[in-house]
Amino acid sequence: MADNHTPDPFESAAVPPKRQSAAEPGWERAALERIALAAIHEQKAARRWKIFFRFVFLFIVLGAIWRISDVSGDKAASTGRHTALVTLDGEIAADSSANARDLNASLRDAFSDAGTAGVILRINSPGGSPVQAGIVYSEIRRLRHKHPSIPLYVVVGDTCASGGYYIAAAADKIYVDKASIVGSIGVLMDGFGFTGLMDKLGIQRRMRTSGENKAFFDPFSPDTPKMDEHAQAMLDQIHTQFIEAVREGRGKRLHETPDIFSGLFWTGATSVELGLADAFGDTDYVAREIIKAPDLVDFTVKESLSDRVARKFGAAAGSAAVHALALGGQMSLR
Repeated sequence: MADNHTPDPFESAAVPPKRQSAAEPGWERAALERIALAAIHEQKAARRWKIFFRFVFLFIVLGAIWRISDVSGDKAASTGRHTALVTLDGEIAADSSANARDLNASLRDAFSDAGTAGVILRINSPGGSPVQAGIVYSEIRRLRHKHPSIPLYVVVGDTCASGGYYIAAAADKIYVDKASIVGSIGVLMDGFGFTGLMDKLGIQRRMRTSGENKAFFDPFSPDTPKMDEHAQAMLDQIHTQFIEAVREGRGKRLHETPDIFSGLFWTGATSVELGLADAFGDTDYVAREIIKAPDLVDFTVKESLSDRVARKFGAAAGSAAVHALALGGQMSLR
């Protein structure tokens, strides 16, 4: 008896379609399509991750630029009575962050602010250019005369030596830590001489000048008594200027000894005994106990991004080295 069973459409739909076997025609195309789709998905995922990491890198760079180029300090907070803070850190030079232009601009802003009760110049410096130090010294004395009701105190960190002390001497008072290094009131001119090495290597210096002393202190030419005498005269003159600045600034508080202007330096504890400094104290102590305005507002002019990049990665270091070799000597308060 014939079975007249009618196929159920739902039954046939439930049966999964047959997968093409390797023996069936067109299997190569299906495999290639699957591989191509997988590659497209992988490329899309890689592109999304690349975009993500680019945005992360961009945010990091923008954050770094904002931190480096921020020159406002805490000035936005200068709404009430406060102690103005200016920081001198590192070697004093025209091409460093501790240069006279920026330091004087910071000091002028600090003195001219309506809420400033007193100014603290925080110094941590081994010295540097006598010209830059002298410019800051003179500006401090001018500002103190212009604003007689606003005192300026120097607070010494690890070191306040030579050019750093030159500047500090202009303050109303100098506060130190017992272990600070203070002093080094002297001037030096350093350089190199290569004449002996040139003789050993058989190198001849070929230089012509139109003036008898134009090659003064050339490192590739021998010293002469006249050069040494002239250099010493310059050093002594600048040393005298330094001594006069210290005497003018410290007055009768300075206890002069045979070594006080010899270039020696002392601990903070001894500097107080010698009258090179006045008392012990850090920045917070002076603001709170001496000025009676514990709120600190930083007026230090900070380097811009372009200045920092130029100083760190520019050609300044190379040109300065060549310049030093060409001159053979550089005068500094260090």
